[in-house]
Amino acid sequence: MSELTRHLFKPASMLKIKPFVSLFLLCGTSISFAQFTDVINSNRPGQSMAAFSVGKTVFQTELGINRIQEKYDDANYEAETWASDLTLRYGVFFEQLEAIATFDYANETYSTPTTDIHNTGFRRVLLGAKFLIYDPERNYDPKPNLYSWKANHKFNWRQFIPAVALYGGININTNKDKFLRKGQPKDEDFSTKGMILTQNQFGRYTFLTNIILDKFPSQRRSIDYVLTMTRGFNARLSGFVEIQGFNGEFYKDHYFRTGAAYLLWQNLQVDASIASNFQAEPNLVFGGIGVSWRFDDNYTEVMLRSPKEEKNDGKSKKQKKDEEKKKQENKKRKDAIESTPVN
Repeated sequence: MSELTRHLFKPASMLKIKPFVSLFLLCGTSISFAQFTDVINSNRPGQSMAAFSVGKTVFQTELGINRIQEKYDDANYEAETWASDLTLRYGVFFEQLEAIATFDYANETYSTPTTDIHNTGFRRVLLGAKFLIYDPERNYDPKPNLYSWKANHKFNWRQFIPAVALYGGININTNKDKFLRKGQPKDEDFSTKGMILTQNQFGRYTFLTNIILDKFPSQRRSIDYVLTMTRGFNARLSGFVEIQGFNGEFYKDHYFRTGAAYLLWQNLQVDASIASNFQAEPNLVFGGIGVSWRFDDNYTEVMLRSPKEEKNDGKSKKQKKDEEKKKQENKKRKDAIESTPVN
């Protein structure tokens, strides 16, 4: 999950704001305050992206299934959609660099008083990469004050300095405007997406900010944002609340989202979330579940933060596990020999 989760695992570390939609089914984006963490670091089920990568040679997949209900009385239509989203993440070249591929598939029924139209296809294909450009904890090695308890527990202003990453990607239009709503311009075949990602850690809370320039330079270009606050409740369960805003010429709205994530195993997480938009027309309500899985056997630990600490020996996680297993077996043999009575 995150530095948040690292803290919790210390050996032991749709909703419109309206009365008829339940506010809490707690969710969490598992977030990370180090490139590689002991447990999975997933962006699900929120829509924000964390500043840190999965780690060099680490492969991760994040899959969600969603139900979307859309109603627009003024335009006299309704739409019901079953959608799935798949994100593939891989740490390449550097500990700070991550390649990301996102695929959103939709099965939609669009209804008016006179027609029913059924459409299926990829609503979005996005290929991009993320790079961490600043980590406030890198090379920061504070020394404890041996003479003052108060000095060691005073408020730390440094936590307000965020980690910062940049994202760049290409939107690929493969659906031939099947899901286009009336009054919206057609999508270009290719358009760009850029993001500034920031991440702060406040104890068990993690705050993410994404500033997004999407679909440039097409007519549907938009300047958007996502703000996410996540909290860990225990070693396995985390919850989040999120606000997402869209500010394009042809579509302006805000979404509220909340939900929860649960860590089943070190590399496997499940989640659930609900969301809704603020404006009444169209009215959108979302609900979804998902799973995230990580493969990290090829990962070699890299210490980015404190060069004063002992350097890594270059051994992979699997090699270290094998060595530890051999040590335990040798110890058992030794104990068995020493406990054998001498005649």
